[in-house]
Amino acid sequence: MAFFISGFGTAAWAPLVPFAKARVGLGDGALGLMLLCVGTGSMIAMPLAGALTARFGCRAVLLAASGLLCLTLPLLPTVTSLPRLAATLLLFGAGAGSLDCAMNIQAIIVERASGRAMMSGFHALFSIGGIVGAGMVSFLLAVGASPSLSALGVAIAIVLALLGAEAHFLRYGVTGEGPIFAIPHGIVLLIGMLCFVVFLTEGSVLDWSAVFLTSVRGVEPAYAGLGYVAFAAMMTIGRLSGDAIVQRLGRGKVVVMGGLAAASGLALAALVPSWKAGLLGYALVGAGCANLVPVLYTAVGRQKAMPEHVAVPAISTLGYAGILAGPAAIGFLAHAAGLPVAFLIVAILLLGVATSELALRAYMR
Repeated sequence: MAFFISGFGTAAWAPLVPFAKARVGLGDGALGLMLLCVGTGSMIAMPLAGALTARFGCRAVLLAASGLLCLTLPLLPTVTSLPRLAATLLLFGAGAGSLDCAMNIQAIIVERASGRAMMSGFHALFSIGGIVGAGMVSFLLAVGASPSLSALGVAIAIVLALLGAEAHFLRYGVTGEGPIFAIPHGIVLLIGMLCFVVFLTEGSVLDWSAVFLTSVRGVEPAYAGLGYVAFAAMMTIGRLSGDAIVQRLGRGKVVVMGGLAAASGLALAALVPSWKAGLLGYALVGAGCANLVPVLYTAVGRQKAMPEHVAVPAISTLGYAGILAGPAAIGFLAHAAGLPVAFLIVAILLLGVATSELALRAYMR
């Protein structure tokens, strides 16, 4: 439920962006800078959330972070000044980042105690929550609800979900000494770099798949979103079945096959001059990426180079950096050499993810 709330709350903001933009009177460039506040707030809050989880337990941080989402989300479509919007987005991002950190720490604890693969199922609920959150707000807006009322409805839904789940949140976190923030090193740095590549890939598909299909493959703008739909659908299906796949194949093979599938998908979309091949390629990317991050979080729970309450925020921060930097990097590469070349460069990075299994093998059993 914590994963569902995270996906639900953060995705609910997406349909509200145009209303916030219009109310404050932002241009596209200024809006882009404002949206960076969400990622900035998340990256600042994650190390602190890890330390607080170690001291006060997962439950306290999960409740506080969810409460911050509930408080800030209804404000986002109502603020009327640029400074207030920036401050609200920073707090909203801090809530989302803290929730992301605490829920993954709890997931590591629960999976380790269970003795079986569970992480993919947890992350599947994040994906489902995102679909439901964006869909709920879009539906409410379509039937005439105001943006503020729609956001308030999401906040109420989160509170109701918390009422059913909070008793089962862990009242403890991981033990161990460590600073609030530490530069990742050793195997944690490698895992963080791999998360960076996977999140960069996801951000690239989110922000550039529609542009690619319209400008390179000639798809009508009304259908350009099908690329991300194919990606998101296969990612959700892959995560729902991911724990069974991990149990059958092992985590190492999931990393190898996932990296190869995602790389092949981007190469297919970039090299085959057909919009149908593009859709198939994005579906392959979704299937390949689906279980990479869950498996990498499990590996973090098995390493001893850094305490978990420091390591989880470290790799989460690197992952968010990939989400923030990826779309911009793709834009620069596309300007210099074209979108197909930009996607092929990301595909090469994904091949590196596939070969990383050799270094991660000790943490994949």
